[in-house]
Amino acid sequence: MKWIDRIPLLPLGLLAVFLGIAPLHPEPHLFEKTRMLIQGNLIRAIDIFDLFFHGSAPLLFIIRVIRKITRSKK
Repeated sequence: MKWIDRIPLLPLGLLAVFLGIAPLHPEPHLFEKTRMLIQGNLIRAIDIFDLFFHGSAPLLFIIRVIRKITRSKK
């Protein structure tokens, strides 16, 4: 997973924030789709795609930060 370590943190962080809160009105898709998943209402293909699309950058950012922290301790 060395390719994750080569991704610059600042652009990835900005992308994660942007995709995590887009669109601002009426509710960010990431929160809406996560709520739908918890309630068991996430059944349409577009909703599943939205969850992966809006959640991929924040998840990748979290993985990148964890890898940076654990690698710096060695």
